[in-house]
Amino acid sequence: VWTNTCCSHPLHGMEVNEVDGPEDVKDGSVRGVKAAAVRKLEHELGIPVGELPVENFKFLTRLHYWAADTVTHGEKSPWGEHEIDYVLFITIPSKDSITLKPHPDEVDDVCWVTQSKLLEMFADKDLLFSPWFRLIANRWMIGGGENGKGGWWDDLDRTMNTDDFCDYENIHCFDPPAEHLGGGGDAGPWLDVKEEEAAPSANGNDSTVGDTSKKQGAYGKIKTHKESKLKQLMHLDEVCSAISLLYINPLKSNLESDNIQKSFNADDLAFCDDILCKVSRSFAAVIRQLPSEMLVDVLIFYLVLRALDTIEDDMTFFDSNEEKVKVLLAFHKTALVDPEWTMTGCGEGDERRLLEEFPKCHSVYAALREDSRRVISDITFRMATGMAEFVDKDLGQGTMDVKQYNRYCHFVAGLVGEGLSRLFSASGLEKPSLATELYLSDQMGLFLQKTNIIRDYLEDYVDGRAFWPQTVWKKYSASGDLGYFANPATAEHETAALNCLNELVTDALELVPDCLSYLSKLRCAEVFRFCAIPQVMAIATLDKCYHNKDVFSGVVKIRKGMSCALINGTTDVCGVHSIFSRFASSILSQAEVARKKGFEDPSYERTVKACNTILELTETEAKKSGGSIVRSTLMLSTAAVGCLTYKYPDGSNTTALTTAIASVGIFSLFKSSFMKYVVGKKGVPSLMPASKLAEKKEG
Repeated sequence: VWTNTCCSHPLHGMEVNEVDGPEDVKDGSVRGVKAAAVRKLEHELGIPVGELPVENFKFLTRLHYWAADTVTHGEKSPWGEHEIDYVLFITIPSKDSITLKPHPDEVDDVCWVTQSKLLEMFADKDLLFSPWFRLIANRWMIGGGENGKGGWWDDLDRTMNTDDFCDYENIHCFDPPAEHLGGGGDAGPWLDVKEEEAAPSANGNDSTVGDTSKKQGAYGKIKTHKESKLKQLMHLDEVCSAISLLYINPLKSNLESDNIQKSFNADDLAFCDDILCKVSRSFAAVIRQLPSEMLVDVLIFYLVLRALDTIEDDMTFFDSNEEKVKVLLAFHKTALVDPEWTMTGCGEGDERRLLEEFPKCHSVYAALREDSRRVISDITFRMATGMAEFVDKDLGQGTMDVKQYNRYCHFVAGLVGEGLSRLFSASGLEKPSLATELYLSDQMGLFLQKTNIIRDYLEDYVDGRAFWPQTVWKKYSASGDLGYFANPATAEHETAALNCLNELVTDALELVPDCLSYLSKLRCAEVFRFCAIPQVMAIATLDKCYHNKDVFSGVVKIRKGMSCALINGTTDVCGVHSIFSRFASSILSQAEVARKKGFEDPSYERTVKACNTILELTETEAKKSGGSIVRSTLMLSTAAVGCLTYKYPDGSNTTALTTAIASVGIFSLFKSSFMKYVVGKKGVPSLMPASKLAEKKEG
């Protein structure tokens, strides 16, 4: 097992005192810990006392950490550790400046590494590393996190000669990586991945550096499974889709329209737009393309619910659950009524900023139409009521049953669907009857939420708030613990995990008919696209998750190029049906291939039925579409590949590749437009842009 240079293990009763008091920690001297480090460096590595003077060590911070030794001694290992560690750094002029004589009973090998070499070793699955060293290296030593700051190792001169990275006030808390959960006591996450922020650092600087996420819970702390950039670029059809979406036919923002700019405070609206991009980049573009009659209404609706969700998600801010419930239930009467209401210190990163600067959101909210404010307030209160119901529930092992699973999804997503339907209807661009489609609105929300819950299994489990229903997963977990599926180590283990996963994917697929029914009731092109884009992303994600063991070792995501292709395919009903048909066929194919290979899936018949139902519902429109942009570009992608080796007389081949890809994209767009023209001539109902609907209404 590779690890850091040395662990000091301070002892009581040593001739050179190794015990530090509160004042030693407060001023950063910690001479006791440093003396212990000198002693252990001699004991383990044979470095003579005196070669590394105590005053040369730099104390940076502390961490509270535990781990079960399950990797070495099995999932029921009786061994583990639970400790508070002091992190020390020391630098030397060269390798030759110290004497190394490793003790054979303590050290098997020593390796001097660069940053790139260490990262390469981390990626080698045949090498084992101590969990505490991985945490420290990824969290603090090596930079590149979302906050853009360098790590301790990135600037050793600054680390060793300033206090910029020193934090003597806080003890940072870490649960171990998923593979070190469990042990003889079946230990699960409890320290949380967030930090104990008792006070700002003594020097007033933000000491959080390196690869740390500023999202709540376990978001960003779990490995993301994604294809390399090279593999993504090999999907030339998706490259063309990305070019098309970015440069040829991008989603148009209507935020700068005159009636919006005249109706709201410019600075407050700019803040709302900026914070929307920060807390949900994927939703920002979809919301901006909505017609001006409802764009700001939906934007504020989203931000209000995101603020509420931030309060509900924060597991450390409130002194008690009773206090959290009180704040949740009063949110619609405080945040949406009091223009000065704000909350400081709750949440992380941009979500925290949203709460702290909420008066700017209130300013825009207060300027909305009364009917829109009424919808937002009503849904906010009902969602808060649902959240309050779940605050006291122990979700460490998921929801109790499918009924509770559905109820949770209804509160956090189904109600969003209802609120949106009511806002669409209130704008006058959709029929009044859409506001009464409560069941379909709810099912559409459940489809999206269940997809996220399935994909986020490991993140949610590590965060200590999981949602997979126990009546489903306990059928497959040999240990009776939801963590049984994390990083399956045996074939039997993996089979059980995939059986559970496939059942939950199938449960979500059974919601698709209602989602398609809802989409069929829309008449505004921009509203249709707003609703369709998340839906096609969800069916693509379910296809990616189905029978995929990667779900249990990280988060699986669809390719960015595929996302662009899916967005391009949501301009009409035919394109959306084509996408649903494509992924239903893919899941069906995966199920059949697994069956032929001997995989006995208890949900197989149910999966086949769900996929065939989707195929039957989408068959007519999918055929009329003439194939999605994805397929039409794929037919010509070989042309681009063939151009890769072509050279002009001057030796240039860049223009050849660019011309080929552009040609594919242009042809694809032409084909798509032509097929839509033909389909329109055949009498397929077409969606109308908001401007045409408004003219029709006035006429």
